[in-house]
Amino acid sequence: MPKSLASLLLPFIAAVSLAQPPPARLPIPTTPGSTFDLAWLGSIVRLSDPQIDPVGKTLAVVVTHNDYDHDVNDAEIHRIDLATGADRQLTHQRHHASFPRWSPSGNRLAFLAWDADKHNQLFLLDLAGGDALQLTHSPTSIQQFAWRPDGSAIAYVAQDEAPKKTGADSFDDAFPVGDNDFLVKTHEFPSHIWLVSTTLSGDEAAPAKRLTSGSWSLPVAFPPGPPASPIAFTPDGAKILYERDENTYSGDRNQASPQLLDLATGNSTPVTTHTKDASFATVSPDGQHIAYLYPRDGIERHYNEIYLVSGLSGDGSNLTRPIDRDFFRALWTPDSKAILTGANDGVTAGLWLVPLTGSATRLNLAGITPATGYWLDANLGPMGQIVFVGTRPHHPAELYLLDSPNAAPRQLTSFNSAFDSLALGKTETITWTAPLPAPDPKTGKLPKDAKQLTVNGLLTYPPHYTPGKKLPLVLYIHGGPTSASKDTFSVWAQLIAAQGWLVFEPNYRGSDNEGDDFASAIVDDSGDGPGRDTLAGLELLKQRGIVDEANIAVTGWSYGGYMTSWLIGHASFWKTAIAGAPVTNLLDQYNLSDSNVMRAAAIGGSPYIGDWMQHFVAQSPITYYKNMITPTLILQDTGDYRVTITQGYELYHALKDRGIRTEFYAYPIGGHSPADPVRMRDVYRRWIEWLDQFLPHN
Repeated sequence: MPKSLASLLLPFIAAVSLAQPPPARLPIPTTPGSTFDLAWLGSIVRLSDPQIDPVGKTLAVVVTHNDYDHDVNDAEIHRIDLATGADRQLTHQRHHASFPRWSPSGNRLAFLAWDADKHNQLFLLDLAGGDALQLTHSPTSIQQFAWRPDGSAIAYVAQDEAPKKTGADSFDDAFPVGDNDFLVKTHEFPSHIWLVSTTLSGDEAAPAKRLTSGSWSLPVAFPPGPPASPIAFTPDGAKILYERDENTYSGDRNQASPQLLDLATGNSTPVTTHTKDASFATVSPDGQHIAYLYPRDGIERHYNEIYLVSGLSGDGSNLTRPIDRDFFRALWTPDSKAILTGANDGVTAGLWLVPLTGSATRLNLAGITPATGYWLDANLGPMGQIVFVGTRPHHPAELYLLDSPNAAPRQLTSFNSAFDSLALGKTETITWTAPLPAPDPKTGKLPKDAKQLTVNGLLTYPPHYTPGKKLPLVLYIHGGPTSASKDTFSVWAQLIAAQGWLVFEPNYRGSDNEGDDFASAIVDDSGDGPGRDTLAGLELLKQRGIVDEANIAVTGWSYGGYMTSWLIGHASFWKTAIAGAPVTNLLDQYNLSDSNVMRAAAIGGSPYIGDWMQHFVAQSPITYYKNMITPTLILQDTGDYRVTITQGYELYHALKDRGIRTEFYAYPIGGHSPADPVRMRDVYRRWIEWLDQFLPHN
């Protein structure tokens, strides 16, 4: 154990009685208060997938409200006028509308919505009037689609249907186990491309035609994360560009390569020689180039960068390496001369216009942070307009438009205008230098790759904070770790700050906001390096004299749950902790999670080869369970395929069996975190309830 962290441990364990009464539930206010609360949480309107029409006059966007009575994210499609911002709702009572895409002529809009069997189907809406008509009757949900350039047909992706079985055969259900998560209960059938005519006869479309088949598959989205790599027609309509995954096992989804399907012959050819990690390919409007994402130098743990292929075949050249950021998407300008892309950058996110020749330009967004997360939520119009979903520090998501790359952004929508009058906490960017690791006790030398890094993070104050006043502090650590906390509207930070506490969000090494070297510094150093980064930032805040040092909590979800578990095993001053979906055992991650064998890239090799096992064990928080003395709340989904719930149980028993106060609440659903409104609100509610038992209000 590194001395820099071990020295913070107490020499004894103070057992806390388990006979604690359950905390009182926080009331859910029926109307929003003067500071951010659970009622305000329900008021947030979410916007996604804006699509400018082919003539550049309006756009379609998915608008989602919380429906607590039915526990659904109520998503409908709206049409926004680009000149005036006028809003017209296009779908009604669809509730699950998504993926709006304009026909090439702009007179129709296709979108996905549930049918009676809760399968996503294609619907067509004539903008001249009338209700949307169902175009497909696929036995499985349609995942994505693309219009043929002449508007006569749509290609779509859907999972193959399981064969029908009867009698004794229906009980013959053994399936091959590959590199999949431990929750899988059947063979996952591949997803393939189909083609359907957009000409309706009455209310019925012509039967769909299968275009691809085989045991390989087009990718399926694994949230949280980006959507599946989209399909696209070449401008002449003769070919379809798609991503091929070699099988359906989630742990093998890095075995990805872009392909071109010739519709005349039915044959597919690879675009590049890369058979791993080549994804999200897009074809230029003139049909002369393909852009795709590929990790720097082909090393999986490095940043995704944008490669350019000319002539639709070849490995291409790296367009974005000089920028040194982790890019999420490539969007072509209408003239095919440049690509719009986005990435996390410091404590914000940016958009870059990258020409095929010459230097890239970072666009001036005037303090607006585009939605990047795992995906750039933006679109380009036919006249070079750029629309994106963005937030300001005190304002949730709206649509913003740049009429040209050189224009200032203007706000198009006001779905969350009520927040402009709300008292919210101020957020400040802080920067510090992380200490080097302790020298090797035998040689007295630093580790081979030791680097002194500059780290940044965010400090959010409660509303109406009195400068210089000492307050309790809540450490909220982002997940990923390939992600970043940004100076934008943060539900977590504002909800915690509204209780009267400081909120500290460090962008520890491994975050994707400060260059590839910074992000890669976490490889084979999962806990100690980020731990030093975090504790050094916390020490800086203590030195300011604004932190009540007796009342500091550590919290986080996913990798934030990993860091929470790591830190309570390496420091003892925490008043309390909350570990959401906590990674506590890296062997469980390797053997049982959806990414399973791909986890080896974060350490160096399989735990069952060479001496890598000791690295996995040494970097697992549960290894240090004897040092954990902090009262801890654990939250997790029972069907969490990303971080297996086995790890939540390990942390629970490591604390409970030793007399440390702990509570563990599980949500009986699938997914890496609750996504439905009621359970999502319950996570926030339990978070605040738990902290409220330990931290004083000032």
